[in-house]
Amino acid sequence: MSSEELTVTAGTGEAGVSTETGVATEAAVVTQAGLVTEAGLATEAEVVAEAEAVTEAEAVVGAEAEAVAEQAAARTYAVAADANVRSGPGTSYEKVGRVKAGSRVSISCQRPGETVTGPTGTSKIWDRIGNGRYVSDTYVRTGSNGYVAPRC
Repeated sequence: MSSEELTVTAGTGEAGVSTETGVATEAAVVTQAGLVTEAGLATEAEVVAEAEAVTEAEAVVGAEAEAVAEQAAARTYAVAADANVRSGPGTSYEKVGRVKAGSRVSISCQRPGETVTGPTGTSKIWDRIGNGRYVSDTYVRTGSNGYVAPRC
């Protein structure tokens, strides 16, 4: 390793990097990467391979989360009739707006709340259509009497 030398204290998982300028201790490099072998040693290649695997796994998880968010954003539902938008899942919550019949809304999540009867039936499901913005599911044509989005 050029002018550096990787040293590991057997059985402790502590690694130190000796350089021409001094010594730096980096226990986390070996122990957090899970690369302490039975002899207490980890090669530089193992540390690099583990770091690359973690980076690749993070990229996959990030891409999957992005795809789910895009899919949810792309799914919109028609509003069946003019309806009040509330700050929470019930008619006792503050009115924060209105949605018009025929407009389309994205449902980020759904939660149970006050039971309401509307143009599509009776339900206790409320659709979150924005931050602090809920509309009764009975005013949205989701094609289902149940949940169509994750619970809030």
